[in-house]
Amino acid sequence: MRVEAFQFQDTAGKIHKLEDYKGRWVLVNFWATWCPPCLKEIPDLISLYDSHKDKIMVIGVAMDSGDQQIVMDFVQRMSITYPTVLGNREIAAQLDDISLLPSTYFYDPDGKPAARQLGIISRENIEKFIRSRTLNKN
Repeated sequence: MRVEAFQFQDTAGKIHKLEDYKGRWVLVNFWATWCPPCLKEIPDLISLYDSHKDKIMVIGVAMDSGDQQIVMDFVQRMSITYPTVLGNREIAAQLDDISLLPSTYFYDPDGKPAARQLGIISRENIEKFIRSRTLNKN
């Protein structure tokens, strides 16, 4: 996992930089519409984001190639509330060489890399991880 900051432009044209989210946990989730495990975890990420917007930022990076309208229709159909970025290898390379989808990268509230999860992740596991890191700091 690389430690450089990232800069992503979402589908609404907004630029997201790691430094913009100091004080919040940041999860960058790489996924694709054709990836069954990715689709399974999206409802948990939506629920997590909607419940903890003040403490957690989720950025979804769709690694679909081809027609971006497919991604946009999917985002609308799934009611994804967190920002979505249309990704590619160059965009992903800001964080890592993404070889498995889904892949999720965690940054702590200080903006430091905290963990990465290759494969499916759940809201419960994310909350448990954050609680354990918060308790260890006190």
